Amino acid sequence: MANVSQLQAVSKGLCPRCRQGAIFKYPVYELRRFDEMYKHCPHCGIRYEIEPGYFWGAMFVSYVLSAGVALVLGFLIFYGLNDPGGWTYALLICPALVLITPVNFRISRIVWLHFVSGIQYEPDKTSEF
Repeated sequence: MANVSQLQAVSKGLCPRCRQGAIFKYPVYELRRFDEMYKHCPHCGIRYEIEPGYFWGAMFVSYVLSAGVALVLGFLIFYGLNDPGGWTYALLICPALVLITPVNFRISRIVWLHFVSGIQYEPDKTSEF
């Protein structure tokens, strides 16, 4: 397989070490199972959850993503609807944040694995099993 850039690996949800194995088992649109991850990379075998509770840190990434979406929506509502009442903001922003939850969950974990975990890209890595 050709070398995959880190940006491509992040956008496709691939392993940070081999950039070939998937991180999540099912597509994001399978809402009952959007959060199910492989314990180990199906290609190189690296364990994704480096230590118990490792992905708690991904909540901070998730918070930043949610705040960014809320801020952008708030500006759009403010300028698009000419600063409506507070309930309008709540009734438009809260459901939007709920709707993006599966995508937000995945992005935060993928970003956490790729940029915080310290896992280095090793293109020649084969299965450890």
